[in-house]
Amino acid sequence: MVSRHRFRELKIWQKAMLITKLTYQCSAAFPSDERFGLTSQIRRAAVSIPSNIAEGSGRGSTKDFSQFLSIATGSAYELETQLILAAEFGYLDETRLQSVLDELAELQRMLYGFQKSLQPEN
Repeated sequence: MVSRHRFRELKIWQKAMLITKLTYQCSAAFPSDERFGLTSQIRRAAVSIPSNIAEGSGRGSTKDFSQFLSIATGSAYELETQLILAAEFGYLDETRLQSVLDELAELQRMLYGFQKSLQPEN
């Protein structure tokens, strides 16, 4: 059993919340005809990251928490892909894209490190 983490105190959750805010700000300027397409997809992927960290932190086992961190990591890579597409479509300028991608890369490293720290020593 793992002790439940206070997710709001986790740096990975805080970083994921920042990325979600940045994503909403970036996608606010997307064309209105993308509202149910790429805008929606990007926002769902972004929201999924801190949501899965929070949900996993409330689970009763390290294995469960690790699984939710894996889902959060997958959503981070999904978001990265979608942001790159948005830039390629001309919806996002290169400077803004790189700023969010830098934050995402840091979060991906943090998630990996945190997940590794949950694994038992061999």
